[in-house]
Amino acid sequence: MLYMILKMSTVTSLYILLTVLIWNKYRSSTLRPADQLLIGVIYGLCSVLSTHYGIDYGDMMLNVRDIGPLAAGLFFHPVSGVIAGLIGGIERYIVGTYFGVGSYTRIACSLSTCLAGFLSVLYNKVIFRGKKPSPIYAFFMGAVMEVFHMYVVLITHRADMKMAFYVVRICSVPMIIFTGLGLALSSLVLMKLSGEWRTPSRQLKGERVPVSRRFQFWLFAVTFTVFLLNFAFSFAMQTQSAFQNAQTSLKKNSEALKTIYRRALNDIDQETKGTDREELALARTFATMYINSENRFDLYNSSGKVIVGTHIGEVLTDDEMALIQSKLDKKSFILTLSGTEYLCRSDELENDLTLLTMLPTEEVYASRDAQAYENTFANILLFTVIYILISYLVQQIIVNNLNMINRSLDRITNGNLNEVVEVRDSTEFASLSDDINHTVDALKGYIEAAEKRIEQELIFAHTIQDAALPKNFTFPRSEFELYASMDPAKEVGGDFYDFFFVDMDRIALVIADVSGKGIPASLFMMRAKTAIRSLAESGSSPAEIFYKANNSLCEGNDAEMFVTAWIGIIDLNTGKMTCANAGHEYPMLMRAGGDYNLYKDRHTMPLATIENIRAKEYVITLEPGDRLFVYTDGIPEAINEQTEDYGTDRLVQKLNTLKDVSTVETLLSVRQDISIFAGNAEQFDDITMLCFFYHGNDSEE
Repeated sequence: MLYMILKMSTVTSLYILLTVLIWNKYRSSTLRPADQLLIGVIYGLCSVLSTHYGIDYGDMMLNVRDIGPLAAGLFFHPVSGVIAGLIGGIERYIVGTYFGVGSYTRIACSLSTCLAGFLSVLYNKVIFRGKKPSPIYAFFMGAVMEVFHMYVVLITHRADMKMAFYVVRICSVPMIIFTGLGLALSSLVLMKLSGEWRTPSRQLKGERVPVSRRFQFWLFAVTFTVFLLNFAFSFAMQTQSAFQNAQTSLKKNSEALKTIYRRALNDIDQETKGTDREELALARTFATMYINSENRFDLYNSSGKVIVGTHIGEVLTDDEMALIQSKLDKKSFILTLSGTEYLCRSDELENDLTLLTMLPTEEVYASRDAQAYENTFANILLFTVIYILISYLVQQIIVNNLNMINRSLDRITNGNLNEVVEVRDSTEFASLSDDINHTVDALKGYIEAAEKRIEQELIFAHTIQDAALPKNFTFPRSEFELYASMDPAKEVGGDFYDFFFVDMDRIALVIADVSGKGIPASLFMMRAKTAIRSLAESGSSPAEIFYKANNSLCEGNDAEMFVTAWIGIIDLNTGKMTCANAGHEYPMLMRAGGDYNLYKDRHTMPLATIENIRAKEYVITLEPGDRLFVYTDGIPEAINEQTEDYGTDRLVQKLNTLKDVSTVETLLSVRQDISIFAGNAEQFDDITMLCFFYHGNDSEE
């Protein structure tokens, strides 16, 4: 036994090693027809070698020939599996028919090997759809293939069931186990090498388990339980039937032998009675009759010596004699004689002789055991067919349709409300498709109505926001020229600009950018604009304005929004501009006769971030002819279709081409240049800018 296990393990390991080597060679490439042929031939030759170099066990030759076509078809390509199966199966039939190599099982062996190649096509294309089977499935397929092999041995030798059963009893268990293990371990190693192996602790659970897997599990559990109960019931019935038949046979044999015994007594010469010669004569006569009888029996005397029968010349032990005496003329019992277990019946005869009629228990249950093997194999094959067929039908009829519906639902949930679900293979799926389509149509109606309502509300909000921004750029003053614009990315935005006189000779310029977009940003923008303007009009300095506005905006800021802002208060008489920058973009400053350049002022934290932050104030003195350009990050961060930024450098270059034009033309030209740069790319941020041209105080001159 141990020697057989070691040799079978070695051969199976060679198959696994071959599979790993071939997989490593072709793992990163697509198998060409020549590669498919080569792999099929390699595994076919391995099957041939398995035929000629089997493992001796109990007068039988064991092999794992069917691993070849199954491994070729499951792990590489169906064509390879068919080629390997045909090579191994046809060669097995030829050598069995014409060269006497395993001729008794040539039909079963050749048929199972050929079928293994074709079944690998079914498994690869239909069941696993090109993927590698899990180790459990691989073991199951290998084992089932050998079950079919053994079943064919039984059904092709009906005329010699005793020998067929002997072959199956010796070969079935090791060949089934090692063929299954060979495929299972090959699958495990390949899944480990490819990174597809999932440890049991990482198995899918709950809602992540596919319905097909859950169905297959319960189908397997229920069907296996039914077959197991059926087998147990059938086995128990056959055992009882075999025992009763054996008892009947023993009784008939006993009656027949007692008749022979009485006939023998009549044939003995009356003159020999009462002497030792009587026993010898009886034994001689009874032995002559025994030769012509197929019954197994022992006739022994009072001393326990068997004088006629199966164990003639042997002497029974005291325990054996006591057991036999206790069962005289009663039901049958089990007794072991000369190492063989018998079902026995004992009868007392004349002259202190005892007749022991017996049947070997192996013969008693031989028919039951053969039938049990055949029924088990038939049930396994039937279970496999049912399991594969139902799993395939569930996949085709239910799972595939559910996947189609889910794909349509994914497109719908991703915004494609024009998607129509058209799965009509059955009444249930047609009804489900219609319900989904009706729901989507109703949803489209609700969305359309909501969009119209929101559109009207956004238009109204845009009107309110636009009205909140100053639009009068004509001033009864000659000291400056001013223009500003705000172009929101959506209907409403978070940017704002503002300008207003804080007294007769000082004007405040403000530009700001609220984090976020849309309605929330616009609401926060109105709050920030109001706070900054009211503080500026009260006469506060830029640093004080930002300090108090920051603390005010921090209160109730549950949405954690913030504002970047720049403010400058200009004394129109002197050109002195006091400024503060709360995390905003650097302003652009052009001195009279010069170019626009970034003025890298000192920044502080944006407003509404942390309370009690003091802004850093600085002063710029404007001379007549100087220009100031402030803006939000929507300009430098504008992108084109190649996702390139407009950038600050490009803005500086553009402004320097507009040094001699009015503030209105400056802003319109910059906006046009941004539009040309962006092309068809969507505007994703608000674009706000303000240009201030200082002329100076003519009265002072």
